[in-house]
Amino acid sequence: MPISHKNKTFATLLAFLLGGAGLHRFYLRGARDPWGWAHAASLLAALLVFLVWREADWFFQLLPLILSMLVGFLEALVLGLMSDEKWDAGFNPGSGKQSDSRWPLALLLVLTLMVGAGCMIATLARLFDLLYTGGAYG
Repeated sequence: MPISHKNKTFATLLAFLLGGAGLHRFYLRGARDPWGWAHAASLLAALLVFLVWREADWFFQLLPLILSMLVGFLEALVLGLMSDEKWDAGFNPGSGKQSDSRWPLALLLVLTLMVGAGCMIATLARLFDLLYTGGAYG
């Protein structure tokens, strides 16, 4: 059975878009990846917080998912910045193909950095607002 070749740009895109659910981890490592399941569990954790603590601010209800998404952005950067040689050695041994990253990956990395940093700043600002002022600013 031939070994499938995993695309670095696609894995980075999955981490950027659906990193909070861990789909990039399942694409790269399969269904037995414990960190992929930890990402997926953040969806259930957010639902559990919502069901148990209904009067909480929406931010606290979504905090498990928000943290998982921030980790997904970081993983997108790590995957995308990995050299093609290291990528192929780690995720494509024996596939018979070589990765050749191009401009779409570079643009995706810039977008990931912009959106990820913006989300991190917004998360910290909202967290500090809630913890230190009780949500006085929003």
